[in-house]
Amino acid sequence: MQQLRTLRARPPAGISGPRPSRDAAEAALVEHYPALVRLAHLVLPPSLGRQRRVLTAHATVQRALPRGRPDRSAAPVPAPRTPRDEARAWLRARVVARALTVRRLRPAALALPRVTGLRLFPRAGGGDELALDRALSAVTPETRAALALTVLEGLAPEEAAALLSAAGVRDPGQALAAAEELRAGTASDLAALLRGPEFDPCTVHLRPTDLLRRRRRGRAGALAAALLLAAVPVTAGALLAQAPPPAPAPAAPAADPAELTRADPDRWADTSRVDFTAWPARGARAADTALLGRALTAWTGGGAVPRTTPGTTGAPPAGPPALLYAGDVDGAAVVLLHDGLRLARYTEPSTGGPVLTLARADDADVTTAASVVLSRTGAGTRYLLAPWIAEAAVRDLGSPAAPARGLPVARDGVSAPVPAPTPGPGTGADCAGTAVLQLRSSSRIAEDHAFLVADLGGLGPAHLTWTPLPAPGVPSRQPREAAGPLGLAAWARSGCLLGELRDSGVRSVNRWEFAAQELPERAGRALWACVRAETWEGAGRADVLLEAPGRSPLPARPLASVPDTAACGRFGRHVLAGGPWTAPSGTRYLLAAGSRHVVGITAGGAVRARARGGVLAVRSAAEGAVVLDGRLADGGALRGWTPPSG
Repeated sequence: MQQLRTLRARPPAGISGPRPSRDAAEAALVEHYPALVRLAHLVLPPSLGRQRRVLTAHATVQRALPRGRPDRSAAPVPAPRTPRDEARAWLRARVVARALTVRRLRPAALALPRVTGLRLFPRAGGGDELALDRALSAVTPETRAALALTVLEGLAPEEAAALLSAAGVRDPGQALAAAEELRAGTASDLAALLRGPEFDPCTVHLRPTDLLRRRRRGRAGALAAALLLAAVPVTAGALLAQAPPPAPAPAAPAADPAELTRADPDRWADTSRVDFTAWPARGARAADTALLGRALTAWTGGGAVPRTTPGTTGAPPAGPPALLYAGDVDGAAVVLLHDGLRLARYTEPSTGGPVLTLARADDADVTTAASVVLSRTGAGTRYLLAPWIAEAAVRDLGSPAAPARGLPVARDGVSAPVPAPTPGPGTGADCAGTAVLQLRSSSRIAEDHAFLVADLGGLGPAHLTWTPLPAPGVPSRQPREAAGPLGLAAWARSGCLLGELRDSGVRSVNRWEFAAQELPERAGRALWACVRAETWEGAGRADVLLEAPGRSPLPARPLASVPDTAACGRFGRHVLAGGPWTAPSGTRYLLAAGSRHVVGITAGGAVRARARGGVLAVRSAAEGAVVLDGRLADGGALRGWTPPSG
């Protein structure tokens, strides 16, 4: 291994102005530590390796505190906007200057912090993060520093140039130009990518180093210690008295099939925690240690590159996981594991290499832990059903009046393949219909509990619920199961939206009917609904629908789609939306409606109008953007959603 050069004892002259007090600098370091470490990590060369780069970033920041007397000859950097920022600006300049001087680092230089027996690395990102990481590796440290200062720290180009010049960069203008070129060539939001967990050295995964090599070294060290004690028996007592307590024996490796946990077959009926922890081990190959060993090896770091759903880490399990299933499905060997937080499906197809798929499953319940996708083939999708599922059937959301078709299920819980539905009348070319499972829990845990789940591309199907219109004077209703006639009819009008949610890590989808409105010209009654999809990582997407008589029961697109919002959910109970509507006479109107606590609506922009209560309808022949504002019963304000202009 190449020897690595240490950090300079002092940064180059001219990196800072008047030095703050040590107490002020230490307080600023503690307050802004994550941002400073992220800054150092981005500037440091990727050639250090993932672990060295993480540790060096922490060491760079921790050693930025002042030592000795201030350097009065230093040229000042741009003054911060407030005195409170002085210490942070001073530390930022020190961190950048020190990170730019690092090319190689000796192991001895990493005395603080130091990690033994573990490897540290930030979370692995997706395609955009990987492309950005490669682009950053191809540019100079000065370019990365310029990018970090302008994007992460928000400095103006002239401020960043002054700081880079003070840090010893010969041509700050060239570094800033290269950073701007890199920024322009990034298709995604560069700031969001750099602030994500993939570039965060403070949120890291831990993985053990070579356990066998460490054990051999441990045995060799023990033998050397025994020989030393035998050679100097007089001082052995003193040596033992000063020695630290012995380290505990290493835990059993998670890749050992013998250490897999297996739940009791009847545990699901005798516990209040009805989730994946209550699943027993099933399948004809549950005792195949060779297959189980390959699956565990793939998850603990070799044999297969993991495919992760959004929000799921690809790190190995912290301990031995639970075995849920092992068997042959559609010509492939399949192993299903659970580590308490994630599901792991290991597949050995008849052709090609093994595939490992990981998905979050924390805080699952009787519905979201009721089924798992085992395989998808041309014949359809096969599911493994939970042991508490007593009945299973298939429905097409586009045909709510059609009876459910029974789904055969084998003794080990594996279902027959469920084919994708064919497009029905009125669904449109962009909506092929959605096949959902209608499942019923055993009477041993619930009485008459039927619910719907939809396969949206992940390991676990999403739970579909429905919240009907609130009745006057009645408290807000909670989401309810959509397996009844009214819930099925409601979802028949929203089923096409599910196709846009595929492969996005969706956990549950609720259709909330938040308002009804009498249409102008006695055209009937319109219904306003918000379809909210929630992911396992907590993010949500809301789609607002205006359902008027005489239109297709399956709208082609919502009036508004809002990502990453709490609206239409438990923590976002107020909503206001509006959009154009054309009456049978051809007259165009602007319609708007709010949830039950909206007591006034004001329209501005291309249409100006005001209405008391929770609905608005006004003639509108003008083109252009409309701005909606609502007034809540408690005096608060609410901004409304409208379709994008044009």
